[in-house]
Amino acid sequence: QVQVVESGGGLVQAGGSLTLSCAASGSILSMVSMGWYRQAPGKQRELVATIINGGRTNYADSVKGRFTISRVNAKNTYLQMNSLKPEDTSVYYCNADVIGPTGRRFNLWGQGTQVTISS
Repeated sequence: QVQVVESGGGLVQAGGSLTLSCAASGSILSMVSMGWYRQAPGKQRELVATIINGGRTNYADSVKGRFTISRVNAKNTYLQMNSLKPEDTSVYYCNADVIGPTGRRFNLWGQGTQVTISS
């Protein structure tokens, strides 16, 4: 069974940095895309950044120039977050779109990791 697990959240001061990690476990034939989303209390989940198998990235306007998504292999993705702002406070979720060993496609969500930015 394929799962994704996030790590790296925490509490930092405004202007600081954090790196979030997303690791997929289980047998994967290929990764279609991986991405990060976030959801603040009372708000809808929103896209932060995505990276597709070819390496093309996409960012929300609110994080462009501050966040960088990268993928080191088919199972691990990182989100480097710099110049953090209090409005970046959210639960951050990893999403993975993968092809399993039988050719079946899965869309997976992690359990989320809390990021809190103090002013």
